[in-house]
Amino acid sequence: MEIYRAYKTELDLTKAQITACSRNAGAARFAYNWGLSRKMEAYRLGQKTPTAIDLHKELIALKKTQFNWMYEVSKCAPQEALRDLDNAFRRFFQRVKQKRAGKNIKVGFPQFKTKNRSPARFRLTGKIHVFEKRIQLPRLGLLRMKEHGYLPTHNIHILSATISEKADRWYVSLKVKMEIPDPENSNKPVAGVDLGIHRMAQVSDGLYFENPHSLGQALRKIKHLQRTVSRRKKGSANRQKAVRKLAKAHAHVANIRKASIHQATTWLAKSKSIIMVEKLNVMGLMKNHRLAQAISDVSWHEFQRQLTYKGIWYGCDVRMADPYFPSTKRCSRCGQVKVSISLGERIYHCDICGFEIDRDLNAAINLEQLIYMA
Repeated sequence: MEIYRAYKTELDLTKAQITACSRNAGAARFAYNWGLSRKMEAYRLGQKTPTAIDLHKELIALKKTQFNWMYEVSKCAPQEALRDLDNAFRRFFQRVKQKRAGKNIKVGFPQFKTKNRSPARFRLTGKIHVFEKRIQLPRLGLLRMKEHGYLPTHNIHILSATISEKADRWYVSLKVKMEIPDPENSNKPVAGVDLGIHRMAQVSDGLYFENPHSLGQALRKIKHLQRTVSRRKKGSANRQKAVRKLAKAHAHVANIRKASIHQATTWLAKSKSIIMVEKLNVMGLMKNHRLAQAISDVSWHEFQRQLTYKGIWYGCDVRMADPYFPSTKRCSRCGQVKVSISLGERIYHCDICGFEIDRDLNAAINLEQLIYMA
């Protein structure tokens, strides 16, 4: 089976290499902003909107006269940035059509990128070679990696490499096309998975994955660092130091969350044949301001996204239950549905048959039973 997969790992760069990566990221940001202004100008004058190919040809002509500094960076960085701009406009017009069709979504016109608010990122294509400890990229040469042996070196076709910076750390992400063996049809059990805040995921067989509450545990420190940033003078070196400390704290929180979700979704996709997960309206639930922070911290949408694509890799059929299926209110023994159940009731008690069970486990069992009802 042929799949597309991304591998991301941290780089160990020298100061000269960091400078080179920053220049490429700056060139990509400049090309994106320049292309956006050209598209807006063409629309204002009633002209045909230039595509990424048109803009790249125009940019090549301007490099000889106005933008000589762009010869110091890879030609792929601005070229791929213009392609990203085309994709941004394509998604914008798709959202406009959905808005006109009656969907309650934000349209989001493409915005100009700034050095302070937009992360440093650029994408390279062409001759990319991966070794055990290093990766060779166009115009950047050999870059050391902190994790050895993680990136695949054989039986893959590398499509692109994206270099990005987050909290003073540089990463490379490879998009590859590879062949994997077809998943074997084995007698793996089925399961229902209930997503929650108290527990990140409850499985119908009794196993559960704890919610790390990464943001909640670091919230006091983050608030303190945010106050420090706000009290520093804008543009000063001390403010930049405070911003870097704040960024590192946020990155640490995000890494803990991603690690826990990856561990849970990988285990589920490998050990189950069919998984039923409730399809949650995350944006609607986050309108409750008392729960919005906790919901964003547990990241239900990311859990469902990872479980879906990993199910394809490992031969697990991931299904989404209807959002209106009463998994929490329904008794998993007799099928009686309660009119309402408060968030404080951690033990489900059935008024008809007297069955008592953990609230999340009861919902997970109901989701498992839904597999056989379909």
